[in-house]
Amino acid sequence: MMATNREKTGEERGGGGGGTSKRGFASMDAERQRQIASQGGKAAHEKGTAHEFDSAEAREAGRKGGKAAHEKGTAHEFDSAEAREAGRKGGKAAHEKGTAHEFDSEEAREAGKKGGEARGKAASRDDETKSSSSSRGRSSTQHAKAGSQSYKNH
Repeated sequence: MMATNREKTGEERGGGGGGTSKRGFASMDAERQRQIASQGGKAAHEKGTAHEFDSAEAREAGRKGGKAAHEKGTAHEFDSAEAREAGRKGGKAAHEKGTAHEFDSEEAREAGKKGGEARGKAASRDDETKSSSSSRGRSSTQHAKAGSQSYKNH
């Protein structure tokens, strides 16, 4: 009795076996796979059948993608200006959505204190001749107090 096409091994079908088929999605180069996947995603969105991520799923996907990029060494490394701008945009968006963390006076004081201490350390590294204890003649405690007072004005 002769084997059906499904029963034949890869070698019997002429495929050479061992997963070396020249057919199918998996055998395509990565760029062609991306193109096809992109077309599928666009079609799903047009039909209204695409998966819509909720914020938790999006956050988890971003976390996993960032972790993978760091492991591969392909993650973007922010300089301090880029990080500051990203934080500013994120804070602004969170305030507009109403999801921003609201500091109580104790948290504001602590954040101001830490910020003042970090500024003092950065100043001493940047210019060892400058005083590391303050910025504009204020101590970190004074900065913390000013920060908590500023919070009350909002």
